[in-house]
Amino acid sequence: MMIWIATAAFGLEGLVKRELLDLGLDARPELGGVRFEGDSDKAFEANLWLRTADRVLLLTGEGQVLTFEELFQLVLSIPWEDYLPADARFPVSGHCARSQLMSVRDCQSIIKKAIVERLKKKYRRNQFEETGSIYAVSFSIHNNQAKLMLDASGDALNRRGYRTWNGEAPLRETLAAALVELSPWQPGQPLYDPCCGTGTILVEAAFRAARRAPGLKRAFAMENWQFVDVEACRAARQAAEARFDLNLVEGIGGSDVDEQALSLCKKHLQQAGLGGRVRVHQQDMRDLPPFLPNTCVIANPPYGQRLGDKKGTETLYRQMRWLDTRAGASQVCVLTANPAFERLYGRRCTKKRRLYNGRLECEYLIFA
Repeated sequence: MMIWIATAAFGLEGLVKRELLDLGLDARPELGGVRFEGDSDKAFEANLWLRTADRVLLLTGEGQVLTFEELFQLVLSIPWEDYLPADARFPVSGHCARSQLMSVRDCQSIIKKAIVERLKKKYRRNQFEETGSIYAVSFSIHNNQAKLMLDASGDALNRRGYRTWNGEAPLRETLAAALVELSPWQPGQPLYDPCCGTGTILVEAAFRAARRAPGLKRAFAMENWQFVDVEACRAARQAAEARFDLNLVEGIGGSDVDEQALSLCKKHLQQAGLGGRVRVHQQDMRDLPPFLPNTCVIANPPYGQRLGDKKGTETLYRQMRWLDTRAGASQVCVLTANPAFERLYGRRCTKKRRLYNGRLECEYLIFA
């Protein structure tokens, strides 16, 4: 049985745990992610289905390190020959925080050297050409506790495979999925995004409604690993394909005043296979017609950059109250970096959660 870590942005660990539990995996949150156990097929399912996690990593070893020699000996003790073939490409990357060892470059060099020394004994050679599949080694050293891992995802899990254009301030897919998951919205209920931008929230909601695995149309690094059951991975992908049903997508739409962002949104919807299923149009939210009954609004309004000044942003926030007073939304959910949003909106939220949009601290406010 192998140990895996699904990494997550701060504040999303609980959601990732819930997703893993839904996959039938015993999950335990920890700093920066959620730990779970399983064979490679379970890790592949996690890669395939996790909506709010950043990556899935295979934990190969961990321990306390206070010196570079202790780091070298820890890495040397790990049976890398059980994971890496003789031709493996194994780049090393990672980070250090609040530890005796804080030089990432030096740690990279020592870890690489220790792995090579271990493989030399196994394969009885002095050089490794690294021409085969990629087994990216990841490390973290936090409070002097080191973890050595292999990146099973490859590209980060927010890369769903449909977005090839980015707007001025794109919302990461994993955060958009979290906004949908944390909202009161349920598939089958009308959903509207009046600041839809390039459409990320709309796509993630539609994927959930259609039971589409977010990783269905992309590849993962672990599919090329020698110790992974490729047939089991193929079967898991086929099972996910069988669950996917676009006919379940209904009542999801949005609008934006930005013509350029809306053009990108339409392209993303088309590439995601949602053209004609999710309807968007250019419109000022002040001119929106009444919503359908029980509509949930989820929005990531501009933080000020697109509007150019603080006054314009505050005006927009005051106008957003029209969404429930005039358009008739039953629930309004807003991601904002402005601590004065509730005052400007003219209403106290019923739920509040701290999240991060990149490095920017935000609040997710739910008015229901």
